[in-house]
Order: sequence, then C-alpha cells, then structure tokens
Amino acid sequence: MKTRNLGSTGVEISAIGLGCMSMSPVYGPTDDGASIRTIHQALDLGINFLDTADIYGAGGNEELVGKAIRGRRDEVVLATKFGNVIKGSWADGKGYSIDGTPGYVKRAVEASLRRLGVETIDLYYQHRVDPRTPIEDTVNAMAELVEEGKVRYLGLSEAAPETIRRANAVHPITALQTEYSLWTRELLGLTEELGITFVAYSPLGRGMLTGALKSVDDLAPDDWRRTNPRFQGENFEKNLELVEELEVLAANKGTSPAQLALAWLLTRGKHVVPIPGSRRIERLEENAAATEIQLSEQDLHRLELIAPVGAAVGTRYPEPMMAALNR
Repeated sequence: MKTRNLGSTGVEISAIGLGCMSMSPVYGPTDDGASIRTIHQALDLGINFLDTADIYGAGGNEELVGKAIRGRRDEVVLATKFGNVIKGSWADGKGYSIDGTPGYVKRAVEASLRRLGVETIDLYYQHRVDPRTPIEDTVNAMAELVEEGKVRYLGLSEAAPETIRRANAVHPITALQTEYSLWTRELLGLTEELGITFVAYSPLGRGMLTGALKSVDDLAPDDWRRTNPRFQGENFEKNLELVEELEVLAANKGTSPAQLALAWLLTRGKHVVPIPGSRRIERLEENAAATEIQLSEQDLHRLELIAPVGAAVGTRYPEPMMAALNR
C-alpha cells in the first residue's frame, strides 16, 4: 500500500484509509464479525489509517474498532471524533447539539479511550464546530490532551477556512476531515498551504459513485440515505445519470467506478487521503487497488466533463444537518 504523510508529523499513513461508520447501523443491518474481519484484512493490506467517532452507533463503533485492533495496536494510526451530541433524530435535528466546551472535551476523550481500549488516540478531531464556544477554547482543551499523552495530534471536521486558521494559531492542526468526492469539493488549497492532511470522507458519494445503487429501493428501509436529498426523487435520477457516465469511462479503462473515483481523488494532491467505508472484504480490496490506477490527462478531462463542480443535484445533508456545518 502506498503511503502519505500525516500533516507535518512525519507519521506515514496509507494513501487510502478505512472509514468505519458504515460498520454501525447507519446504512442498514450490520455484522460485527464481518466488520472485524474486514478491519483485519485492511491491516493485512497495509491500510493503517482507521477512522471512527464517538457518535457512530452511540459509541458502539469505537468499541467495535477497539476490539478489532486488540493485539495489533502498533499497526494502526487511530482517529476518532467528538462534539456531536444526539439524543433524538440526527436527520431532523431534534435532540441534536454540538458541544465544544473544554469540560465536554475532557469527558469525551475519557469515554472514547475507554471504549477503544487504548491509552492514546493518534488523531482526535472536533467532529463539528460548536458555534457557541470560541474555537480557541476548544483547541486549547484539545491541546491539553496532547500534553497529557491522551492524544497525539489534533484535527477538525467540516470547519471553515477562518476557523481552521484560528485553531491552527493555538495548536498545530494536523488534519481536516471534510466530505470530498467527484460531486462535493472545497477547501483543498488552504489545507495544502498550511501543511494539513485533507481527509476526504464519503469519497464515493455515500455509495452512489460505486454504481451499485440503481434505485432508492436498493437501500434498506432503515438506511439513513433515504433522508438525504441527493437520494430522493428526481434528485436521485439526475445523480444516477452522472454515475452512468462514470460507469462507461470505468469500463473503458477496465476499472470499477469506485476505483476510478478514488484514483481521481488521489490526483488532487499529496496531502489528500480518502477514507472510503466498507463492511465487506471484497469492496475493501477493490478500493485498495485504486492506488495502482494511473489516470491520463484525457481521463482527468473526461472526469471533469462528467462531474464538474456542483454537478450533484441536492444538498449533501438534510437542512438541519447542513446548518451544523461551519461555513
């Protein structure tokens, strides 16, 4: 597996990481045993960058990842996140809040360390920026965790450029995690300027860019994507047209649409690391192979025609969740 630098730390991470959120019941039924086998295979392939969060599965995802890496901790660069607090429905915003207060930061890390079963978290992100708490206060509290040896490096997720600069002035920000793919793009230039790794989550458009979804009926009844505007009604049909063109190009190159989308991401800069999620070993192996795909200038031009900036129809989250993004 090819590697990239994690910010300016000197730590090497795999060029493609593994997002573990889908191993919790967000996109339908899950299988912990299969998920653990997938994580083990990821490590065997050299994929050492694992991503979770305290909110995934109400903490269950961290417990799952912790169980999977037991005995293999030294093979893993482990990332988790804090700050999203949900007591009701995520999609409709009821009972959803963001907490970046120093006291909460300290409580959250202790809970994550316990669930993960580790002494130190390699990369600790603020999952969403708390609009009521100055970013300086939050990052100061996170920096204290570094001093205490509970966290090695700090990250932000879905943060605006001004927020990133203010945070970085308090303590070096090693990574920014933001949705990024052929149909969602922003903030690359700033992170490259500051020497920050750009961690691209949902690099396959929450599965849409794989070509596996042909109808909303392909989603499980309890799949969260049914609430996502890009997967609803006419929006789904319009976005499917984009995917069909991607499938044609992928077939011509002898790759899968997912591999093509990931290979494109790897051309965005040496500081860009996608973290596709997968619960199945065959999909994991398919994604890992994308690091070996070479794209020509003609390929890149064709991809820009297929999926120019703003090509996706519909916002990437329901409105309550869009409102929580720091923009």
